[in-house]
Amino acid sequence: MTVHPGPARSRVGAHRQAWAEVDLGAIRANAALLAKLAAPAELCAVVKAWGYGHGPVEVAEAAVDGGATWLAVALVEEGRHLRDAGITAPILLLSEPPADAMAEVVRSQLTPTVYTRSGIDALVEAASGGRRPVGVHVKVDTGMHRVGASPDDAVALARLVAAHRSLEFDALWTHFAVADEPADAATGQQLALLLATAARLAADGIRPHLLHAANSAGTLLHPASRLDLVRCGIALYGLAPAAAVIERPPCTGLQPALSLAAQVSHVKTVEAGERLSYGLKYRVATRTVVATVPLGYADGVTRLLSSTGGQVLIGGRRHPIAGTVTMDQILVDCGPDADVAAGDIAILLGRQGDEEITAWEWAERVGSIAYEVVCGVSSRVPRVYRR
Repeated sequence: MTVHPGPARSRVGAHRQAWAEVDLGAIRANAALLAKLAAPAELCAVVKAWGYGHGPVEVAEAAVDGGATWLAVALVEEGRHLRDAGITAPILLLSEPPADAMAEVVRSQLTPTVYTRSGIDALVEAASGGRRPVGVHVKVDTGMHRVGASPDDAVALARLVAAHRSLEFDALWTHFAVADEPADAATGQQLALLLATAARLAADGIRPHLLHAANSAGTLLHPASRLDLVRCGIALYGLAPAAAVIERPPCTGLQPALSLAAQVSHVKTVEAGERLSYGLKYRVATRTVVATVPLGYADGVTRLLSSTGGQVLIGGRRHPIAGTVTMDQILVDCGPDADVAAGDIAILLGRQGDEEITAWEWAERVGSIAYEVVCGVSSRVPRVYRR
């Protein structure tokens, strides 16, 4: 994604010289790509974790414009936030809500996932007397072992849901553990176990409206897993689900939506042999120009970039982060006689000229994943939306 400094500068204002720019056109395009790829399955856009750092309401609206018919969040509070913003699309809660949150689930017309008897009991109590049954998604643990009911328990719970007049058995689903590793046979095994569980229920005449299993990696890399609905998070934001598949179609069609930028706040010339930043661990070999950029670890720029070769784009060229990332600022070694001035745009994520720093590049430098990079851009960084 190329940063557009004019709009970004004008909207951020004088009090913060840093911002994250979100291209909502890219979100729409990614949603359209995923919806077309998954069809006739429906697309559920995952907007938990503050829209993976992009902004949940803005992303939800763009995703629906692009073809998503469902949204998904992790927390009741996240679902309520979307409802308060006027979002009317179905919203799936990806984990079973606490018992004391079930009344809010019903009030906000959220679709709960359940995988315990106590969760169903709490939901029945909250839904009793309602004008319409509450749709329920029963989650099967097919091998990831994080949350979900065992196949045997899921069958019993689905029967329980189907027997309650105040509930409706909307879906049976599971979550893949290694779909981003296409050669691993576990994904096929998980899918087969979900389908076998559904077949046991069908033998009793119990059929949910939807079966779903595919996350982003499943949608992109395992066509057989698309079933009736796909749940796409990282791909919606234009990022491949793993570094190893970035160049693999259809991942190549994704458009990254988020960039992270700042204006250079200070420039100085440092003599050869001087050491920089906390710990004085970075020593300049020759006389050099050092730029201060007002983004730090409080903004999501991890300190690990200090020691793993983190880079910044200024003037369309790559320059190393010089010394320890501090809470609010980083130093950038721009080289001898560099033509850099306060107010120039520095890019930590995104494209400038012919160069680009991606979330996956950053993640691989620090032993992480692109998900953590974009989710880690903190709330004190203003978001600027390009529509």
